[in-house]
Amino acid sequence: MSSKFYAIIVAGGSGTRMGSSTPKQFLELGGRAILQRSIEKFISAVPDVHIVTVLPKDYIKTWKDYCLKVGFSFTQLIVEGGITRFHSVKNALEKIPEGVIIAVHDGVRPLVTEELIRSMLLMMESERAVIPVVPMIDTLKVLRKEGGRLFPVKGAYVDRASVFGAQTPQFFKSDDLKLAYALPFDTAFTDDASVAEKKGIPLTYIEGERYNIKITTPQDLDLAERLLFTHT
Repeated sequence: MSSKFYAIIVAGGSGTRMGSSTPKQFLELGGRAILQRSIEKFISAVPDVHIVTVLPKDYIKTWKDYCLKVGFSFTQLIVEGGITRFHSVKNALEKIPEGVIIAVHDGVRPLVTEELIRSMLLMMESERAVIPVVPMIDTLKVLRKEGGRLFPVKGAYVDRASVFGAQTPQFFKSDDLKLAYALPFDTAFTDDASVAEKKGIPLTYIEGERYNIKITTPQDLDLAERLLFTHT
């Protein structure tokens, strides 16, 4: 890969669904912060990667102190997060040059493998964007919520064979992603692929990894602990 490689690690959220006073990216997984484990995967996969870490303003010093305390020494650019994920990524893109490859990754997906990162980076030699997805395995129901209860929507049906869940990292050419993020914010922008798609950038989808879970709840953290020690 001749182009320089940048990884935007998005960890700008507060993690309210975790029910912890500490943002979830700073919680420990197997003795190390979840965010540290996520970054380590990229450094291990591509040692010359340029890391851009997006953090809540009030936790930038916390992260710097943590890295110093545990000896997690590497070159990183720290960027202040925005009011939404869209704005956080946009802030990071302002610090990245044109003509490079960008991976945008959730800071709370620490179980992504080095193999997936390297294979996606290799695909960027011929693709403009690469997005990992996993097929739905549960039966899907279309429901409406009313008065705290769930009711079926008559006649509504979703074929799970055509439904996939998007994961990160998501890979793009920096020029493409910068143009996409020049669009006005839209609540439909739930990931970088949705922003790029709105701009008309062609997306290539590949099979992701079932264990590449996003840690959002205490149950997710418990599962990640089990997976970490089962597969390491």
